[in-house]
Amino acid sequence: ASIEDMAGMNMLCSDKTGTLTMNKMMIQEETPVYKAGETQQSILRYAAMAAKWHEPPRDALDIMVLGQADIDSLDDIVELTDFMPFDPIVKRTEGTLRDKKTGKIFKTSKGAPHVLLKLTNDPKVHHQCEADVIALGSRGIRALAVAIELDGVWQMLGLLTFLDPPRVDTKETIHRAISYGVEVKMITGDHLLIAMETARMLELGDRVFGREGVMPVIRGPEGLPMLDPVTKKAPPDLAEKYGDYIRPGHGFAQVFPEHKFLIVQCLREMGFKTGMTGDGVNDAPALKRADVGIAVAGATDAARAASDIVLTQEGLSTIIEGIIVSRCIFQRMQNFIVYRISATLQLLVFFFIAVLSFHPNEFQPSNLDDSEAWPDFFKLPVLMLMLITLLNDGTLISIGYDNVKPSKYPNVWNLPVLFTVSSVLAGVALASSLIILYMCLNSWDHGSLLYRMNIGELSYGQITTVMYLKVSISDFLTLFSARTNDGFFWSSMPSPILLGAAGLSLTLSTILACAWPTSDVDNQSVVGLANRNPKTLALFVWIYCLLWWFVQDFFKVVVYWYLKRYNIFGINDSLKLSEGFSDPNTIHDDLSRPLLLGLEEVGPAVRNALHQSHHAHMPQSSSRPGSRQPSVDRPPSMHRVPTGGYH
Repeated sequence: ASIEDMAGMNMLCSDKTGTLTMNKMMIQEETPVYKAGETQQSILRYAAMAAKWHEPPRDALDIMVLGQADIDSLDDIVELTDFMPFDPIVKRTEGTLRDKKTGKIFKTSKGAPHVLLKLTNDPKVHHQCEADVIALGSRGIRALAVAIELDGVWQMLGLLTFLDPPRVDTKETIHRAISYGVEVKMITGDHLLIAMETARMLELGDRVFGREGVMPVIRGPEGLPMLDPVTKKAPPDLAEKYGDYIRPGHGFAQVFPEHKFLIVQCLREMGFKTGMTGDGVNDAPALKRADVGIAVAGATDAARAASDIVLTQEGLSTIIEGIIVSRCIFQRMQNFIVYRISATLQLLVFFFIAVLSFHPNEFQPSNLDDSEAWPDFFKLPVLMLMLITLLNDGTLISIGYDNVKPSKYPNVWNLPVLFTVSSVLAGVALASSLIILYMCLNSWDHGSLLYRMNIGELSYGQITTVMYLKVSISDFLTLFSARTNDGFFWSSMPSPILLGAAGLSLTLSTILACAWPTSDVDNQSVVGLANRNPKTLALFVWIYCLLWWFVQDFFKVVVYWYLKRYNIFGINDSLKLSEGFSDPNTIHDDLSRPLLLGLEEVGPAVRNALHQSHHAHMPQSSSRPGSRQPSVDRPPSMHRVPTGGYH
């Protein structure tokens, strides 16, 4: 089921840190300080006090802090008496310490800047810190705030700046995902500007004429749904109420774990086959809720238990490789089903019609004696049917090793299409079998085609063997038509295993038909085609089957063309991609009112910093109509809202 869901996945919600990025924090020299006398080294020491420095680092931030701070001397000056670990809701850690010289108790905390600012009451520091975070975020630099509590009053010490660069293959991997019809949305708890810059670096966004790079639409938490505080249930009508807000976003920043769960739930209600990556305990609900929960390398046991697939290698590229592999598996299953249905229909309907409609005794020549009397109705010996089935099933096994081209679009089961195509393949093979049966029965007529080709006057034992060989060859050739979907049989080279299995089965069927000893099987005469004239009868059957194989393949391609042209049975539904690229005027209008940053609550200096940082990445140009690029389709009721850089 996981493989099937992954093959049909058309929306991937990816965590940023560790999946899109390297999860290796590289500290920078730039260190904004808000308390006199502090330096980068002193702030690092206070940050280390907000961690259990005696124990192995718990995450990438602890690795960075404890690796850079002078922790060897901490035991000489302070004692850690209490510790509050990181929580995805609180988004900070806190250490309670006792000064060994004075015995004084104080606290230090490190975490997200906007979280630590809520602990302090200095408006000047508030505005300066927010401006610094925005300026740093516009360059893709993350910030870790450090604060200290003395005598019950929290003071902001400064910001430790660091980079978590994207993986070298992430941009290419996102392009590959889009080329396979999978839309990627970034979900992170980091600051919105960090998410914005990361999205730009990864080219995760809309392309607009007249502008360099892409214009990401990054959503903040303000417009996202929340669980009911009492019942802890998701809001009703998620898709209707929040679909227009969530759908256009290329990413979501400053989110909480419940946001991840509800984003996934909303996308699923909108009809998307949604995948979700995660590694922590807080990701488990979203992983469980997704159609395809993917625990990345190094995930916790809780995340692994909630996931459908567990990755052993880091990065997004592993997921894309998984999508390709799953689509190849899906394609092989689909080829198997098409062939199985067509082969079964061909066999059953042929015998149904042949038994009821053809009366061999009516074609029997008058010069035959009673010992060679032809039966009242046509049939094949059970042994021949068993041989056809046995060799057929042996060849079917090799489909699992066949070469297939993964679909460029998410795979979905469309049973009416499969049955229609299978019926066409079976119908052509069935018609060719009925025609050659009539030709053989009528071979004693001097005006018949076989008689004029000097291969007429066939005994009933020869006719029986001819039909055995014809049905066998048609069955195996149908496999090569069924495996290429809407392309001709020569459009994809079969694997050596499949080619060998089919070749062996065809060879055995031909040898059996030619060398079958003259005998009665199930009270029916059977004559090997090489035992009696015309000796070229087996060659004629082969040529006849090959000619009808081209006809069969042509009809299959025409049927696929017709189904796609008129979208019969919704065959194109998985190919439809919604439009939605923003007009430059809309972008500028939206930039004048950055809804999600909550800047209406801060001063004009921060707004100016935001606009300056954004326009630094956005060259001036004249307004032109926005280009259109496809993205995954959604229900008609979900209308796209105008998109802009800082929605």
